[in-house]
Amino acid sequence: MDDPIFEVTTPLRFIVRCTRAYWQFIVSEKHPVLAGREEEVKQVLTDPDEIRRSRKDPAVWLFYRGRSPRWLCAVIRREDGSGFLITAYPTDAIKAGEVTWTRSR
Repeated sequence: MDDPIFEVTTPLRFIVRCTRAYWQFIVSEKHPVLAGREEEVKQVLTDPDEIRRSRKDPAVWLFYRGRSPRWLCAVIRREDGSGFLITAYPTDAIKAGEVTWTRSR
């Protein structure tokens, strides 16, 4: 198994992992704007404002943190009780999907 860059527990009480190699793929190929922002992505997963379940795939969860008009979204897939980071990206819109968790205000 590759060297993890992080392993965190979400408010839904499951662990999300990301390896250094996969994080490098995210910041070099998918979303270079996230280079050096690992701690922010970890914070989205551990202390989100909202968590939604994907409308297309019930094993995919979208974690959001921020304020309109700028959010940071971390997308994870949960399998066998734990999860792994698919991607993360800044966004100005929260996707439709079932809201499964919201920060208590």
